[in-house]
Amino acid sequence: MEDWVYFAGLYPSKFEAYCAVMWIEADERIRSAIPRNEVQVYQSRTGKYGVRFRKAGEL
Repeated sequence: MEDWVYFAGLYPSKFEAYCAVMWIEADERIRSAIPRNEVQVYQSRTGKYGVRFRKAGEL
């Protein structure tokens, strides 16, 4: 079973979701947090886009 963490909110475009991915990754670098192993932009059944990630070590 895949344990994904879903970032709050859905976006009307893939570009906006990708910007959220960049924000998450930049925030991690600033705080020197352990980097995520995998970050994905996904499309919901309603056609909107969201961001999900797995925490490091949960693969």
